[in-house]
Amino acid sequence: MRRLLTLLLWLLAMLAAPVAADEFRPAYLQITQAGPTSYDVLWKVPALDENTTLKVKPVFPAGTTAATPKHTSYANGMAVQRWRVEVAGGLDGKTIGFPDLPNSRTDIIVRLARADGTVQLDRILAVDPNFTVKASPGAFEVVQTYTVLGIEHILTGFDHLCFVLALVMIVRGTRRLLWTVTAFTLAHSITLALATLGVIHVPGPPVEATIALSIVFVASEIVQQLRGREGLAAKKPWLVAFSFGLLHGLGFAGALAEIGLPANSIPLALLFFNVGVEIGQLLFIAVVLATTRLLWRLVGDRFDLHRAAIVPAYLIGGIASYWVIERIVKFWL
Repeated sequence: MRRLLTLLLWLLAMLAAPVAADEFRPAYLQITQAGPTSYDVLWKVPALDENTTLKVKPVFPAGTTAATPKHTSYANGMAVQRWRVEVAGGLDGKTIGFPDLPNSRTDIIVRLARADGTVQLDRILAVDPNFTVKASPGAFEVVQTYTVLGIEHILTGFDHLCFVLALVMIVRGTRRLLWTVTAFTLAHSITLALATLGVIHVPGPPVEATIALSIVFVASEIVQQLRGREGLAAKKPWLVAFSFGLLHGLGFAGALAEIGLPANSIPLALLFFNVGVEIGQLLFIAVVLATTRLLWRLVGDRFDLHRAAIVPAYLIGGIASYWVIERIVKFWL
């Protein structure tokens, strides 16, 4: 039993260790076309202060000149630079490199907004530290890009995964779990769309703190259930999932706002970002259920796995409590 509890502890610790749970922390390059050969550049890179930044920077193709000086600022752990460049012949078909990326621990989101309203969006990794500018993307490219971004966001959003994991632990029965997950999906789809389209606006820090508090709540509900006292989440999990799903949708919207939407394909990009989130969520649930079934087959006849479930419940609640405090402190930073 001790070895099993230790294994569960380490598995969840590895999952939830990154305490900046729902923040995109790659570097970010935004290029906005201002004329046939001129582009406004926004470069955001993780930093300790304005002078201590990650040593990664974009290298524009030959024939690029600075049309304005660089203006630098620092806020919320990111150093920001803005300037305008002139590129002989324009950027189409050319490559922007990041030669120092393989030596860093980050990746880069690049967003190119063209004058015709189309957008090219890529995530640049160390294995291929280059961004090649393509012709205006069609619908397929938009679908592909935003679906992948949705999957990546949910699978790296440790607070959302902790909430979903807690729901899986609380709900008994496949059909009931399906209804609960459907309620969560419906709720966060509503607020994701409303917030992204500007119908509603809620400041990010209170949303993130409340999301963490929702995880504390469902973790405490697991503990109560294991002690034989069913709470609201056990009796009406769909209601809890829907209510807190509205909050989590606002968190998704905050992440999507970081990378932006193509002006001429907003509904399509929004839809498939949400589809990507759902694919990632279902993949995570499938892995959890498969792992649980495997544990029952391997050690279910020797250990009381129902009692052992209190370990991940306390771990989820403890990590989420840390997030609550951390995010409230950020109100004043």
